[in-house]
Amino acid sequence: MDALIVIFITALIGLFVGMMKKPNLTLFLSIIGLSAAFVLMSYYGKYNSLFNNFEGLAFDSFHWLFAELVIGLTLLIIVGGFHYFKKDVEHTADYYGLILFSLCGALVLIGSENFFMFFLGIEIMSIPVYVLVGIKKQNILSSEASIKYFFTGSFATAILLFGVALVYGATGTFDFSELSSLFDSNSPMAIVGILFVFAALLFKIGSVPFHFWSPDVYEGSPDPVTAFMATVVKVAGLTSIVSLFAYTFGAATDVLLPIFYVVTIGSLFLGYLSALKQTNFRRLMAYSGISNTGFAMLTLLSGNFITLWVFLLGYTAATVGLLIISQILEKSNSDEIVNWKGIGYKNPFLGVVILISFLSLAGIPPFTGFFAKLLLLINTYQSNPVLVYLTLITSVIGAFLYIRFILNAFAKDSNAEKITIHPLHILVLSVCSLVVLSGWTLILF
Repeated sequence: MDALIVIFITALIGLFVGMMKKPNLTLFLSIIGLSAAFVLMSYYGKYNSLFNNFEGLAFDSFHWLFAELVIGLTLLIIVGGFHYFKKDVEHTADYYGLILFSLCGALVLIGSENFFMFFLGIEIMSIPVYVLVGIKKQNILSSEASIKYFFTGSFATAILLFGVALVYGATGTFDFSELSSLFDSNSPMAIVGILFVFAALLFKIGSVPFHFWSPDVYEGSPDPVTAFMATVVKVAGLTSIVSLFAYTFGAATDVLLPIFYVVTIGSLFLGYLSALKQTNFRRLMAYSGISNTGFAMLTLLSGNFITLWVFLLGYTAATVGLLIISQILEKSNSDEIVNWKGIGYKNPFLGVVILISFLSLAGIPPFTGFFAKLLLLINTYQSNPVLVYLTLITSVIGAFLYIRFILNAFAKDSNAEKITIHPLHILVLSVCSLVVLSGWTLILF
């Protein structure tokens, strides 16, 4: 709770500091605030605090890991996106403030212990992102993306509230700990309610069958905002899904199992098959994200939080790294894949980051993505061997997609340019690469 308050205060002060029109000061303040929040979250429950008795939020040994992950990701995105945001000196602090406010919502969503805080978390996380998606005011794609994201997000919110109302009507409580014991899988009202809640969350994470907004929104958003949506928002959404449906509503697992299968298999196949024909990088990352969401959904069948955390650690590190490179390469608002040709060959540092990031996403050893996917498949195989075989088929399609992109990036192209990389970008890309290379070792601790 202390970490949440520090982030909120940092965002608030940052808005006033922004009046001075000093982007460097805004960045420094954000780094200090996020670093302090990260440290406070690291010591959660190990010191006395005025807010220890707050019943709405709690971070146990598993949720604490996801909270640390989203704080760390936000720090990387803010540092890596600084050169993009400082182009608009008058609004740099506004952008950072919106990101930090959205992070507050993500933390509330991850640590929520009842549907009241759950709803507040989703809305606090989502509303700033609606604005961030449309910050490129002169770009038609950005405006279109913002409108689409707002309307689909609002629709998801309505579905969520209807679902929560039905669950409350069936159980008489909003509290998750009470719901786990009072929930009746034979109650039609309760089942319909949790189906509505599940559908709303699938909207938020961009999973099949509610994935249709993702490619357009990713394409129209600035790279740092896309990175935030693809990582922080997705991590918070997936964490809440697994918390609710693997634990709180565990009694309904048998009823919901066919739906879990359809969502998982549909996301895996549709994402990779659709990505094969993409010519725009951010659209490709959107469809890749849909498939990786399907991979993460395997956790619903095993309920292993540690495996999910390692998977999301590898996926988010690779995604942030690639989208920061996309920001570096952006030419005249064009994000076509053809712009990546020869980049790895002419720029060895960028080439190494591209190589290990895509190999990790493809599940190639010895990267974090490989070990995370391996653990997910092992945990799932015991109860669902057929699902594992189907997942392996999609992994082959994904590997082809990623390796094809790598070959394009390392092709000899006389038109490829030598790029000067800013130290902040080198720092962020180095951290992402380190996580992709060795993040899996955290399993041993």
